[in-house]
Amino acid sequence: MPLTLSRPREDEFGPYYGKYLCLISTDDARPALEDRCRETLAMVGGLGDQRALERYAPGKWSIKETLGHVCDVERVMSYRALRLGRGDRTPLPGFDENLYVPNSRADRRPLAGLCAELSALRESTLALIRGFDEEALMRRGEASGQPFSVRALLWVIAGHEIHHANLLRDRYGLAAAPRAAGVKP
Repeated sequence: MPLTLSRPREDEFGPYYGKYLCLISTDDARPALEDRCRETLAMVGGLGDQRALERYAPGKWSIKETLGHVCDVERVMSYRALRLGRGDRTPLPGFDENLYVPNSRADRRPLAGLCAELSALRESTLALIRGFDEEALMRRGEASGQPFSVRALLWVIAGHEIHHANLLRDRYGLAAAPRAAGVKP
């Protein structure tokens, strides 16, 4: 039976990250992690590369940059989960999304490549989760100067993607795919 990714307590993550966790209405983040990526990819996958360069306002990220950012955050958070899950208590540094996005050169990449990267990252994250037991999920450490448990980091991955999918829908007018169970609009 798959491990349940039960809702973390408030002392398992920094206050800033609560805005992502509250986007998941169920008490298990696993369905959001398993299903949400397919919904996001369905929403953006049919766009052409030109449309994916659009920005909803000057200075805002393009659709491609937003996808690249979601990939970067999933990669960073899953790395943090790996480190903490394996018992590494070394405080982990933060990262500057406003430095990462322009340096990712996402706008120069094909949209199909960004979609493939997000899909591969999610499969990798799910494989990592399958390797954790309950004890590993509860391990704690520090990242970006904030406390985190492994399970809270996994919830952040799911909620962060939902946050950006909602922005893509609301600010870019993209048609949303049917919602996964437990995902708030």
